[in-house]
Amino acid sequence: MVAAVLDQLGRRPGVLRLSLTARCNLACPYCCPDDHDPPELLSPGERRTLIAVAAGLGFSSLRLTGGEPLLHQELEALIEAVQDLRQPAGLREVALTTNGVLLTAARARALRQAGLDRITISLDGADGASVALMSGRAHQGELLLARVLEGVRHAREAGFDPGRGQLKLNAVIDRRRNADQLLPLARLARELGVELRLIEFMDVGNRNGWSPDQVLTAAEMVERIGSRWPLQPQGRAHHGTASRWRYLDRDDDLHLAVVASISAPFCGDCNRLRVTADGQAYTCLFGTAGTDLKPWLRPRPDAAGLRARLQALWGQRHDRYSEERAHLQPGAFLPHAEMAYLGG
Repeated sequence: MVAAVLDQLGRRPGVLRLSLTARCNLACPYCCPDDHDPPELLSPGERRTLIAVAAGLGFSSLRLTGGEPLLHQELEALIEAVQDLRQPAGLREVALTTNGVLLTAARARALRQAGLDRITISLDGADGASVALMSGRAHQGELLLARVLEGVRHAREAGFDPGRGQLKLNAVIDRRRNADQLLPLARLARELGVELRLIEFMDVGNRNGWSPDQVLTAAEMVERIGSRWPLQPQGRAHHGTASRWRYLDRDDDLHLAVVASISAPFCGDCNRLRVTADGQAYTCLFGTAGTDLKPWLRPRPDAAGLRARLQALWGQRHDRYSEERAHLQPGAFLPHAEMAYLGG
């Protein structure tokens, strides 16, 4: 039985988002990733220790992120190495967020065989020009779109069933750049039979030039798509990030989802801890500074010490930046860690 650990707002641990690299093969303007990793990356053994300790504290979901995690050559080995942490030890699922460009048939099969439960693939446009714009890769849009769609197919063929929530699409929507892609993306996801998750453009990091007028709100997205295909609200699951809507014109229970971290914050039941590729723990996506966990991982793992540090870190947690943002004075915004470094 995992002992209850509560933060200052009564929130329990739930999701450990572990970044494997800050590098990416794309240059999406809302993320602005680095082309290199920070020094002192965690080793596979250190990551395994961290995940085991976190699972013992109640982090039952592990999401592997980047940068682009498919650039990490030991990804499958790590997934396989944590399988013994599943119930009753505490880990219930292992998920992955990827841009899908490198998701070959062989890679998809290897991930499934290693024990991966779910894949979310990012795609911010439904045509070559939009993909080129949103990926920061001029003149490569058609090629990238084709590869991502192949990745979706490979994932499905490897056994990731979208009908069971094992395969989804993410799209970040920027009012200035790709708001015209709402209906095309929804149409594409409907054709693929995959849930589409539309994400409001967020003020994560300091490089992406975020301003409030770039935010197309979740309510506007739902209104636009609902005017084309009727939608029925399904609500937001406790601890979930997305509000879901069911398409009424289909009999396959396909859903649309929206993540409204700007217009309708959900800090009240946030259960996420983010750890960067170099072992910095952040208790909020919009955090300004992390806590270095390496002193409890090297030169040799100190599982008891790491558990105590994570327990204390969570117990001191009181972050609710998205809820507080609306009340901040102009100019009061603090510098944030970059999205690619945090793993989104």
